Amino acid sequence: MLIGELAERTGASERQLRYYEHAGLLTPQRQANGYRDYDRTAEQTVRQIRALLAAGLSTRLVRQVLPCALDEGSLRPCPGVLDKLRTQLVRLDHRATDLAQARETLREVIRTAEDAEARQPRPKLRQPTVPDV
Repeated sequence: MLIGELAERTGASERQLRYYEHAGLLTPQRQANGYRDYDRTAEQTVRQIRALLAAGLSTRLVRQVLPCALDEGSLRPCPGVLDKLRTQLVRLDHRATDLAQARETLREVIRTAEDAEARQPRPKLRQPTVPDV
């Protein structure tokens, strides 16, 4: 299938598919005219790539994990891959903790600003003065 059809079937853009190829995640054949020609397994591969990237994996790590991926989406045990995934999970846990702390800090800053705003007196409107004629 051509790149446009693969993009339509997977929801990935043609640009993303070219990036996946450049990153070594996807390897199409080339037709005589230079067009990319994807086999029937490419659709599942793209779905796996997108799921792994969405899970926070780098393209480098996705490249290592893909050979271990099974058609139904699970992984078979490959040497070293499970350890790398566990390390990535720890990184994500740290990021989640940092984001939760940042969110709480921002909430406190907003509360403080709202409290300060509520305590400020509102300027009173002055009556216009009419000049004596």
